[in-house]
Amino acid sequence: MAVSSMGTRGSAVTVLSILLFSLAFPVSADGVFRIGLKKRALDQNSRLAARLAVREEEAAALAARKYGYFEPGPVGPGEEGNVVALKNYMNAQYFAEIGLGSPPQNFTVIFDTGSSNLWVPSSKCYFSVACYFHSKYKSSLSSTYQKNGRSANIHYGTGSVSGFFSQDYVTVGELTIKNQVFIEATREPSITFMVAKFDGILGLGFKEISVGKVVPVWDNMVNQSLVKESVFSFWFNRNTEDGEGGEIMFGGMDPKHYRGEHTYVPVTQKGYWQFDMGDVLIGGQTTGFCAEGCQAIADSGTSLIAGPTTIIAEVNQKIGAAGIVSQQCKAVVSQYGEKIMEMLMEKEEPAKICSRIGLCAFDGTRGVSMGIKSMVNGKRDRSTGGLGDGMCSYCEMAVVWMQSQLVQNQTLEQVLNYISELCERLPSPMGESAVDCNSLSSMPTVSFTIGGKIFDLKPEQYILKVGDGSSAQCISGFTALDVPQGPLWILGDVFMGAYHTVFDYGQQRVGFAEAAQI
Repeated sequence: MAVSSMGTRGSAVTVLSILLFSLAFPVSADGVFRIGLKKRALDQNSRLAARLAVREEEAAALAARKYGYFEPGPVGPGEEGNVVALKNYMNAQYFAEIGLGSPPQNFTVIFDTGSSNLWVPSSKCYFSVACYFHSKYKSSLSSTYQKNGRSANIHYGTGSVSGFFSQDYVTVGELTIKNQVFIEATREPSITFMVAKFDGILGLGFKEISVGKVVPVWDNMVNQSLVKESVFSFWFNRNTEDGEGGEIMFGGMDPKHYRGEHTYVPVTQKGYWQFDMGDVLIGGQTTGFCAEGCQAIADSGTSLIAGPTTIIAEVNQKIGAAGIVSQQCKAVVSQYGEKIMEMLMEKEEPAKICSRIGLCAFDGTRGVSMGIKSMVNGKRDRSTGGLGDGMCSYCEMAVVWMQSQLVQNQTLEQVLNYISELCERLPSPMGESAVDCNSLSSMPTVSFTIGGKIFDLKPEQYILKVGDGSSAQCISGFTALDVPQGPLWILGDVFMGAYHTVFDYGQQRVGFAEAAQI
């Protein structure tokens, strides 16, 4: 999920970072329903095709995830609930097959905690090429269909999905949700969804971000007393050699899939599953960026861990990931580095430094891009944006980076060289940063503080390996995404793969425990 404004679904996709899954059918038992996951090897052609979908103006939004291929998995029996077999595509995205209508018409969907609507392609989708590559819902074949007809439009990082609302029964394994309002998509961004093998998306977020204020599928599961508890949980099997991809359980959690107790944190803003997160550490050392706290989202629909560019650049520098060299960033360091350091040493308020040297405007709390001043009727005067906006952003990054270096008694030359190197580690517009597959043993642990507890990620957990042998490529599991309401982190499948995640709807909280890999 990438995040945009509340009420729209600003989802982003990253070609090299997606794991796609598929599923078969679950078996119910006592109000607990399971969805099993299976795995599939990376298809290099899908990566190339997805790259073709990227337009220059979409590059920033594409930093969080890309959609890829899946293939159906077999039915798996469960001990006490529905088990739907899914496949794991490069440990990045998770799918399941659902039914829509009576008799059920089958669709493969992403179970996405970062959105709240259910949508599938419509038989009335005539003008989007993508629709011809996927299953399409035909209302005339369903005896439980009820017409709605209101128009609908969901915005994603790669475009928008539009269509109209309809109402019908939804089945997940043997679970049947009655009278569910969903979107029949009549237009889809062509290339992005054409190369993806999933048909639609089933959102598991809160109603507050549901387009059209539609009651989400999960809410209706609870309202119709179909689950034992108002809880669902994710376990992702990150062992790429194992055919089993993991499990989504509706109505509870399976103790064999986690170790110890869960650490719970309350939801701070209903919409996404958002909560307070503390400091971020690299190799046990604080980065200082979230020392006073950040917000985070647990998002099963995002492949990587997305965070502010400032800290992602530092993480990637420490793990040796190479992104695109930013000339603007290096120009700021070259021209203003000494002045920034001088002002910090003179105890100048960090939030005012970039405005004092003329690269930002000061809004009373922090520096903002000069271009913001010329916002009129929601439109920016292009003449004031561009370079000035970038220089402001890079200046603010430099201030944060230099603050962390000051406490380490580095010389001015050492600090400026380090900051210049960080500039070179800024993620590429596609969000991809490559690392040397032979260097994993020397990479540091990256940690997140949640609920007063430190959650470590080891290199083998935050690096995605593509291919085998000498042709293998390794990709950083960290990508940059700057959210206006931030600083905000999106803890996607890289994090949820390491930590079993519980979404407690009843008590409005999210819980994490060490995942028990099989």
